[in-house]
Amino acid sequence: MSNANGFLLLDFFYMGGIFMWPLLAFSIAVVSIALERIIYLMSRDLRMGKLNKTVMDYVHRKDIDGVKIFLAKKTKRSMGARILLALFNHAGQSEHFMEKAAETEAKNCVNELENGFDFLTALGSLAPLTGFLGTVSGMIGAFKSIAEAAEVNAQIVANGIYEALITTVFGLIIAIVAMIANSLLTHAVDNFAAAAEKSCSEVILELAGSAH
Repeated sequence: MSNANGFLLLDFFYMGGIFMWPLLAFSIAVVSIALERIIYLMSRDLRMGKLNKTVMDYVHRKDIDGVKIFLAKKTKRSMGARILLALFNHAGQSEHFMEKAAETEAKNCVNELENGFDFLTALGSLAPLTGFLGTVSGMIGAFKSIAEAAEVNAQIVANGIYEALITTVFGLIIAIVAMIANSLLTHAVDNFAAAAEKSCSEVILELAGSAH
């Protein structure tokens, strides 16, 4: 009994047939990409609140050189610092130039943060389709066995369908994990982008006001 319980998942894998192998590859890819992106996002400081407060203190003192030095020291880890530094590098120019500089750097930062998100979306779509394909293939085999059986009973039918549906279950599980990971990661990046945009707008307004 313990042996059966210990290899229950492995039994399911072999019962699912050849289509379980691409599903295994998809599951490894989903977990790997999700973990890599989580670690990457955690290694980048995406908080804007404290950073924006310190930057505004510099702006109120009209210490543009000081804020550039402050931000330059933080660009290695802070995406927000990179965006604001690009903005301050164009301080003294028109609001349009400052906005475009910040917007360009923000796009670069967001692209770096979202690297791999497309793969999660693709895997979230491919996994259930592959699982369904495995189920259709299994059903064909099940009905072939039924057609060749001298005596058809409920157990033959049930076992064939049972094994055929395993790939669909695994495909859906992989898709759900991929979609949840993609949704949570996208939400984190979207929150950062919104906070960065708000911070840049406040800084530009303050700089424009102090220039007059």
